[in-house]
Amino acid sequence: MLSWQQVRYMMLTRRQLAVLCVGLGSVFLFSEYVLYYIAIWQCFWPHLELERPASIEPQKGRDISSPHQPIRVLFLADTHLLGSRQGHWFDRLRREWQMERSFQTAVSVHQPHAVFLLGDLLDEGKWCSDKEFWEEYLVRSRRMFRHNADVQFHVVVGNHDIGFHYDVTRQKLNRFEKAFNLSAVTTVTIQGNIFLLVNSVALDEDGCFMCAAAEEQLKDVSLSLNCTRGLVGEENAGKMQCKNAQKLPNSSPILLMHYPLYRESDANCTGPDSAPYNEKYTTFKAQYDVVSQSASQKLLWWLQPRLVLTAHIHHGCVVHHPDGTLEHTLPSFSWRNRNNPSFLMAVIHPTGYSLTKCFLPKESSVIILYVISILLLLVWTCAKVRQRRRLFLSKQV
Repeated sequence: MLSWQQVRYMMLTRRQLAVLCVGLGSVFLFSEYVLYYIAIWQCFWPHLELERPASIEPQKGRDISSPHQPIRVLFLADTHLLGSRQGHWFDRLRREWQMERSFQTAVSVHQPHAVFLLGDLLDEGKWCSDKEFWEEYLVRSRRMFRHNADVQFHVVVGNHDIGFHYDVTRQKLNRFEKAFNLSAVTTVTIQGNIFLLVNSVALDEDGCFMCAAAEEQLKDVSLSLNCTRGLVGEENAGKMQCKNAQKLPNSSPILLMHYPLYRESDANCTGPDSAPYNEKYTTFKAQYDVVSQSASQKLLWWLQPRLVLTAHIHHGCVVHHPDGTLEHTLPSFSWRNRNNPSFLMAVIHPTGYSLTKCFLPKESSVIILYVISILLLLVWTCAKVRQRRRLFLSKQV
């Protein structure tokens, strides 16, 4: 049996214990704080050429000169804040810390003028009670995505926020719209740029209570845009319509939705955040994975957007539609859904825009960092214990 003196010599000294604690703390601080700064510092706002941007074609009634300054905008999607039904408590704690740290770092480093979250802010909004929605979900989301008063923050409706079309009730829809000041079609104007936030769950064209409202609002916005573009007739009826229409800046809108516009699959998507090979050729289901073909055609025809930004698939994709409209589908911002989350950085002006993607630390890299660091600290600890044991045995001799 070992004596207390023998045991004491086989233990680390206070100084060595302090070094071990500092080492463990440093690994934790680097992995859970510094690493996000390193990743996000490597991202830069894209350059925007304002003279005659290739992304915008001149249209009737549009003056390409503009007194407005370009704005910096962050776009992210599919945060899926866990509720009380699904996911382990540690999973929820871990994912929300990662997203909060990433968002706060991005906002402090890059100082955007506006942030848009393209739906599925919540994971269980379609199931949770009013008490959980107002007292739990909103408190957590506002803490995670806190920002200065001069930064605009807007949220688009997603299917996990209110449910799929067949599961939406007036109560679930109204509470989300009230919480985030939304309607079926919400118009946000910043420095002459028009952002149209559309509830894509309401685009089933079946005359349901929210679908009918969405179609009417889309027609009203289309009329306002056509009046601004000078595409409405000069007769008295046309003048009267334009007089009563919403006044909008003379710029093509940017369409923001949760569901992507219609496409058969992700087969043509490439890049580090595109769908894995076994998912790329899966056929999308209209009105479930993507907006229906007829609804997509209406949106492109009525709104004539210069850019479409969508989400929902959890993978990235760039699509060029037949009419020339560019669509970016954003991947999920949550590590629960993918190993390499990202967000989109955009510099936007009424006459053009420029986009770049900022990737966050990979989950696999963080795990490898923890494993290697802890193994090195264990090796160091064992070496120090062996060193003290040899010292003790030499004194015994």
